[in-house]
Amino acid sequence: MNPHSLLASAAINIGLAFIILSLFSILKKQPSNATIYYARRLARHHTFAMPSASALARFLPSVSWISRAYRVTEDEILQSNGLDALVLIRLFKFGIKFFAVCTLVGLVVILPVNYGGREASERTFYSIDSFTISNVSIGSNRLWVHFACLCFMSFYGMYLLYKEYDEILTRRIEQVHNIKNRPDQFTILVREIPLCVEHKARGCSVDHFFSKHHPYTYHSKQMIYAAEDLQVLLNQAKSLARRVEDLRETSKGKKHKNKFSLLEALKNDSSKEALLEEKLQAICHKIHQLQSEDVLKQKELPIAFVTFKTRSGAVVAAQLLQHSHPLRWITEMAPEPRDVSWRNMNMSYRVVPLYRLGVFVAASLLTIFFAIPVTAVQGLAKYEKLKKWFPPVMAVQLIPGLSSVVTGYLPSAVLKGFIYVVPFAMLAMAKAAGCISKSKEEIKACNMVFYFLVGNVFFLSVLSGSLLDVLGLFLSHPKNIPGHLAQAVSAQADFFVTYILTDGLSGFSFEVLQPGLLLWDIMKSCFYGFRRDESPYLYSLPYFRIIPLVSLSILIGLVYAAVAPLLLPVLVGYFCLGYVVYINQIQDVYETTYETCGQYWPYIHHYILLAIILMQFTMIGLFGLKLKPAASFATVPLILSTLMFNEYCKMRFLPSFHHYSLEEAAENDELDEKGGLLEVHSENAINAYCPPGLRPVTFMPSESSSTPLVSSL
Repeated sequence: MNPHSLLASAAINIGLAFIILSLFSILKKQPSNATIYYARRLARHHTFAMPSASALARFLPSVSWISRAYRVTEDEILQSNGLDALVLIRLFKFGIKFFAVCTLVGLVVILPVNYGGREASERTFYSIDSFTISNVSIGSNRLWVHFACLCFMSFYGMYLLYKEYDEILTRRIEQVHNIKNRPDQFTILVREIPLCVEHKARGCSVDHFFSKHHPYTYHSKQMIYAAEDLQVLLNQAKSLARRVEDLRETSKGKKHKNKFSLLEALKNDSSKEALLEEKLQAICHKIHQLQSEDVLKQKELPIAFVTFKTRSGAVVAAQLLQHSHPLRWITEMAPEPRDVSWRNMNMSYRVVPLYRLGVFVAASLLTIFFAIPVTAVQGLAKYEKLKKWFPPVMAVQLIPGLSSVVTGYLPSAVLKGFIYVVPFAMLAMAKAAGCISKSKEEIKACNMVFYFLVGNVFFLSVLSGSLLDVLGLFLSHPKNIPGHLAQAVSAQADFFVTYILTDGLSGFSFEVLQPGLLLWDIMKSCFYGFRRDESPYLYSLPYFRIIPLVSLSILIGLVYAAVAPLLLPVLVGYFCLGYVVYINQIQDVYETTYETCGQYWPYIHHYILLAIILMQFTMIGLFGLKLKPAASFATVPLILSTLMFNEYCKMRFLPSFHHYSLEEAAENDELDEKGGLLEVHSENAINAYCPPGLRPVTFMPSESSSTPLVSSL
């Protein structure tokens, strides 16, 4: 890729970002767009200032939303959005802190070393290669500067990771204390419950088992039932209730007809409404019959939520082996009620590994098939090779500047478009893996998306220029893998500069603009006649999409930190823009639908450590290519130090994220007992895990369209 292509990519992305962010700052001020840009505040009935209808400022671009984002404190995010949202923001702050220092080192130390690596007569002018490690002569002692910078970046990254892990763990302990009254603090999930021999019922078996083995702390149970038919009836009732409401709204809107036609229309509507209400009453009657105790007893599943009188009792029961047979009485802490994935509750624990294997195979196939568009994208980036393979593309040169756009901007933009659908596909797969909570589904999807991106966007983009040749070399000379990888990485620096520009400037700008929702809102108001202020467009924060993409950018930045330091300032801008964009989205747009108290951070920590190790591994290959074996051997202890650091973090921090502390649970119990609230909180946990199909359903005919026809639907 030549400098003209890089400049074209930078100019297009900067121009798009400026236009989109200016448009966003104007649209955000329009009251008609509040359901899109203030969805969370509207849903929570929070007040927010809007310019008056005649104010000129409503139609002028501004940066006030950026300054407001920088004024938001971590405590405000933690209090209003929870620790998971704060972890996401801390990820952006980590990127800013790490790459700001690396940029200083790269521009002040590495860049002059790279540029002065050859004599002026040997230098390739007007090329990014002049500023990369490729410009350093073979066997040069300047490579020891790269080794020193590699050590500094590695240890600085590990220092920041340790500090972040420690601070987030402290926040997690505080958050667990702040949410100590939640029902999940008193409740465990029990699976593989055997039948009671005497009464032939699993509910009876739960009572006998926990009354015997946990006599002082066991409180109650909530069995789960196979209620597919009940759910079908509930969906039918919802549909009928909506049709009745729509019919009432339509009847109220018929005001412009003559008297005779109006009476006739109202009569027809009234008869239709009566018929629908009769059907709805019949369905509600069937639902009540299916909810009876005798019917439900026959549909018991071997899974239940068990509530305890104390938090410490729940913690002990969840983390102990309950039976000598490890596939009976399997216990774990229950997810919070809003986080429960009810559709997976009827999945047998014994077949879950088969579902997970199927998901793994499906994700692997998606990764393999995705190699086709990625290789095609790299064909666009390598225009000189593409001309040999497909001569008609030479017509691009007939239009001045078009070849720079095709090779500079288009590959990263097309790749970004393909990548957009991947997180949602992975989430759909994760939902079929038998996870008991939505948060676990998203964490699993997050993990799958990250490794998909590393495999396809990073490795395949690096190797796709001569994929078959490189694979042949890997298989025939496996000891030379670091060298082959390093050579390929060095050659792809310019492509990843354009990728970061596109993902950051254009990607974050489109994220804050929400163009899809804007178009949908316009279509509804124009073609369907829906009122724009009916309800906000409220969605959960897509951790499974954001975290892998940002982690991939960190990986790319780390691998190229010592190879092509010109990428580092671009990354600082990437993380600064991402920080303000997602502060805005978290505060105004996305809703928090669950709280795992920071369970995402161990995965983020793992992703970043993997990036550090990959950076070190790549530098071993580069030192080998530059015939500096001493530097290669000196990097091996650095890799071992990183692996030891990872193992220490697993011992020091990870257990506190995977398990609940008995000490903290007992202290919270003591505080509640002194205040006389322990029994109250325990009682509140009893009904919190009632399955959707067992909640009360009543039919209430009403002339007011604002009164629900079917309650608890």
